[in-house]
Amino acid sequence: MAEYLPILLLLGLSALFAVGSIGVSSLVGPRRPNPTKLAAYECGNEPLADVKQSRFSVKFYLVAMMFLIFDVEAVFLYPWATVFRDLGLYGLAQMGLFLSVLGIVFLYELKRGGLEWD
Repeated sequence: MAEYLPILLLLGLSALFAVGSIGVSSLVGPRRPNPTKLAAYECGNEPLADVKQSRFSVKFYLVAMMFLIFDVEAVFLYPWATVFRDLGLYGLAQMGLFLSVLGIVFLYELKRGGLEWD
């Protein structure tokens, strides 16, 4: 159990910091509400239209796909980098295959215009 004490201490400190930051922000922060700040806003569209009758731009889905590509890549790269020397050439080949698949998806995203902001 002693090995887990630093992890539990870090989790406790991070939870205390999160709760403390929110508490101090709510006590000290300015409150200037206006109709614009109180209006609902989601995904770049104001929710005024009937959802059944409106169509969303493909751009929203492309941005979501791009986020998932880089999120999944980052989640798998950190553990792999920590044990890189133990995995040897097999681990390098597997990560190369993984990154090449993500690279193909990234190129598809570029071709579809996922990084063009207009």
